[in-house]
Amino acid sequence: MSEQKVAFLTGGGSGIGRASAVALARQGLAVVITDANADAAKATLDLVTAAGGTGEALAVDVTSAAQVEEAVQLAVRSFGRLDAAVNSAGVQGDLAPAAECTLANWERTIGVNLTGTFLALRAEIAAMLPFGGGSIVNLSSNFGLVGKKRIPAYNASKHGVIGLTKSAAMDYAEAGIRVNAVCPGPTMTPMLDVIANDAGGQGDAMLREVEESVPMGRMGTAEEVAAAIAWLCSDAAAFVTGIALPVDGGFVVGR
Repeated sequence: MSEQKVAFLTGGGSGIGRASAVALARQGLAVVITDANADAAKATLDLVTAAGGTGEALAVDVTSAAQVEEAVQLAVRSFGRLDAAVNSAGVQGDLAPAAECTLANWERTIGVNLTGTFLALRAEIAAMLPFGGGSIVNLSSNFGLVGKKRIPAYNASKHGVIGLTKSAAMDYAEAGIRVNAVCPGPTMTPMLDVIANDAGGQGDAMLREVEESVPMGRMGTAEEVAAAIAWLCSDAAAFVTGIALPVDGGFVVGR
């Protein structure tokens, strides 16, 4: 078995997933980067190799159990083990109050954010068990901890990720597999750009309002969230499991 540790990431083609892949590579892990967009995954791999790291890039639809399981198994075949996983794939979904949320939007958002996390988690745990443990970090959100208008599917999915995280953490604590969630607050990522663009002429005002909602008075960066994820994946967090860690500039403190 190789001595180099190995990480598997979903949603690794942009934003927090991309920053996490680079952060883990800098810690010496080989990284298997998956994303629905093959070109985006490859672009992340290019950043990893430019930083002196190693890995592979794959196109994976996280709503497909078969694709997820094959990708995780490929990671083990390619690198001999699996030590860490970051489940970052996610979508915002359409903005609408609950009674106007379409079934299609509900099913897609829950399918990617919650079911996709479950499918990845299940495959990752199965891959880690023969090697005596590992660390899994699921991406929830500040809106996995508090409510928000006009995002019922996203809100529900991210609350669900925390529940899934806590249950799996208890199931596999004795097996040496730690499962945690990170709850980013407003973060400068492509997803936020999409939301602002969807707001049309109100995009700039919306972004200012978001910044003002953060006690620190600014948005976070993908790299700041990735640093927390990399810590949870490391031996420094060896006694940490089942938490939902806000990385949000104090967003949820007063709510």
